[in-house]
Amino acid sequence: MLREEKSSDKLKFHVFRDERFIDLNLYQFGWERTVPNHSYGPHARNHYLFHYVISGRGLLFANEQEYNITPGHGFLLSPGQVSTYRADGADPWVYVWLEFDGLRAHEGVHLAGLSAAKPIYTPRSPEAGKMLEDEMMYIVNHSAASPIHLIAHGFLFLDTLAQCSAQRRSGGERRVRDFYIKEALTFIEQNYQRDISIEEIAAVSGLNRSYFGKVFRDAVGESPQAYLLHYRMARAAQLLKETRLSIGEIAQQVSYDNQLHFSRAFKNVHGVSPREYRSTHLIDPDKPAR
Repeated sequence: MLREEKSSDKLKFHVFRDERFIDLNLYQFGWERTVPNHSYGPHARNHYLFHYVISGRGLLFANEQEYNITPGHGFLLSPGQVSTYRADGADPWVYVWLEFDGLRAHEGVHLAGLSAAKPIYTPRSPEAGKMLEDEMMYIVNHSAASPIHLIAHGFLFLDTLAQCSAQRRSGGERRVRDFYIKEALTFIEQNYQRDISIEEIAAVSGLNRSYFGKVFRDAVGESPQAYLLHYRMARAAQLLKETRLSIGEIAQQVSYDNQLHFSRAFKNVHGVSPREYRSTHLIDPDKPAR
């Protein structure tokens, strides 16, 4: 649900706080008419953050480079990337932004030709840029819509980001690789509850482990081990919110025989213990949870 909103003729800001979505999730989004020399950073973010500049201009400092951002262009800040951006002193920018992440987020960003090393977005035409702006503004202007509705438009944003990009990558070069990755992701989704190994996942995909690890990281943005951990912890978070299973029972549901090891892994991913997470996220807190 949305729990924080600010709105004026210079700023619209919304925080999305529904963490049930695994493939793609939104974290915050908004629109701003900045003041001259408005600056943010240096800062490293936990998720992808994309800005699309509607008017005005400014600078992005990332990768030890300075990028001049003008109207009709955008810039992507990747997780863990330290950056600073600053509005122009005479012609400060107006932009719309969206912070997002999820198991499928890297794929959409990759298809758009964006990465930490290539953060600048150029649409293939002014009309294409307007399509992207409109999709982002739809999300900003419909913050009261249901979470599923907003996540659906989050996927439309990712698709528009790729389809409208001048740097869009061809799907043909990915066809064979995507087949292998689809096999791996399907296997993980169907078997995460048991103690599966990376060798087993690679074998299902028909690849040796070392090559599979490279292909998987290129496609998904993280190693198979990290993906499997994050998938299990996302499922665990869902069970903590939607069921009254004990912590030990949930640990077993995501392939952890040792509850202590599970709690440590969960805290490393979510920042709080399973019990603390449940205390603030349980959908029906009036019913006791063990």
